[in-house]
Amino acid sequence: MFKNIHLLSLIMLSILYSHIDLVYSQSLKTYQIKSGFGSPLPPSNAINDIVVNNDTIWFGTERGLCFTTDDGNSWFNLANSYGFDNKGVSAIAIKGNNIWVALGYITYLDNEPVQTGGGIHYSTDHGNTWHYIPQPVDHNVIDTIVYGNNKVIALPTTVPQFNITFDIAISSNYVWIASWAGMLRRKHIHPDSTTWERIILPTDNLNYISPFDSITFELSPVANNNHKVFSIYISNDSTIWVGTAGGINKSTDGGTSWQKFSHENQSQAISGNFVVALNEQTWRNNKIMWAATVNADNPNEIKGLSFSFDGGESWKTTLLGEWVHNIAFKDSIVYAATDNGLFRTSDFGNSWTSSGDIYDTESLQKFALRECYCVGIKGDTVWYGGPEGIAYTIDSPLKPFGTQWKIFRTYESVLNRNKTYAYPNPFAPDDESTRIHYAIENGSSATQSVTIRIFDFAMHPVRTIIQNAPRQTGKEYDEIWDGKNNNNTVVANGVYFYCVETGNSKQWGKILVLR
Repeated sequence: MFKNIHLLSLIMLSILYSHIDLVYSQSLKTYQIKSGFGSPLPPSNAINDIVVNNDTIWFGTERGLCFTTDDGNSWFNLANSYGFDNKGVSAIAIKGNNIWVALGYITYLDNEPVQTGGGIHYSTDHGNTWHYIPQPVDHNVIDTIVYGNNKVIALPTTVPQFNITFDIAISSNYVWIASWAGMLRRKHIHPDSTTWERIILPTDNLNYISPFDSITFELSPVANNNHKVFSIYISNDSTIWVGTAGGINKSTDGGTSWQKFSHENQSQAISGNFVVALNEQTWRNNKIMWAATVNADNPNEIKGLSFSFDGGESWKTTLLGEWVHNIAFKDSIVYAATDNGLFRTSDFGNSWTSSGDIYDTESLQKFALRECYCVGIKGDTVWYGGPEGIAYTIDSPLKPFGTQWKIFRTYESVLNRNKTYAYPNPFAPDDESTRIHYAIENGSSATQSVTIRIFDFAMHPVRTIIQNAPRQTGKEYDEIWDGKNNNNTVVANGVYFYCVETGNSKQWGKILVLR
């Protein structure tokens, strides 16, 4: 999951720069979308980003980009086609006909996983034609950036490792990317432009910079948390907000001068300096900036939400203790995607309602984990994305928030194939659950009774998952096993068998438990 990053991983930056010495070209490739790429299911159950654009809802998954134009009745997957591969999508931005999509994946350095930038796709005709450029990097030399009368020394980012684009924003003339160790960059939005300009932000010990200052510091993500950039929001062409591992930076002159807001430099401050999401709410002619502010280095920081009614001069905090990944709005209502699910407030954080369990009463699908990474709003429909899949609920006076859910999960169909499987497999019960997938074949009756039992290697009964549960014929189902036995104790490592009994039919499968 791309958004779930910790500051400790940045300790490896100096190791990375001492191990790898590469230069990447910025060549452009173009792909034309053709018909015939529709799908009944999304490409992945791990969802990193949601962007609603009129009737089209775009999803960044861990296996590529997809969208729906009919609220999930059909899906259009761009993974492994049209220039896209099966890398995960780490960010999406849309403005008019311009769509920008960042990719990310995992590589390994000294046997440790490293989040890596996979390049950027963009379209200028609302997704009909796509172009691809590799992850923006620098030449392998320490160079200088002209800033007013200053020449600022800039440490080059020469590799895509740790240089992953977590957020994108589009202004009238520029595309801006927040690329963590790749720092803050912008490129002219014209397709012929290929140069990414590095943007200078204050260092950790400075609260403000302008071109009229005398600058003596280096632009470096290794030396400064405030140069590790994670989030960006553009209010207008003049006002730009940037979230880093050192606070919130605001420019009112299009990205030239910057003021930094941190947990330490204001009396009414943000809750934490690690700013993983930014979004602006418009309500009754008010502009309210909301930020997902996670604790960084200072032991007095706490994760939660911070928001400002006065352009960042003072902040209020709410939802303290929750790791917030994403923020969305519907008029006065604020939605926060967190590790503990989706939260809703209509009184600016004085009280919150939790989404609770995500369960689809029609398909009988259920999310085993509450984690919510992203949220998108289309009218009264609230879209929810996370490691378990995609879901939506209606939030209206007639249908209160979270009372009814529609879930979308991808799977390998076994209908009319007389088989079953479990996924993930192997699985670790301390961290996850596994699902037993099966189908009820068409028969003379509309429903059949289903029983699923788990056995150990010696064929001793371990757990009954469901017993004589009615299931409709001609449909496919998942049943969740959390790795516990009938005594609610997590089972030992080993091979377990399960049996799906439907009428006179029995289908067997195997599950490997690794704790």
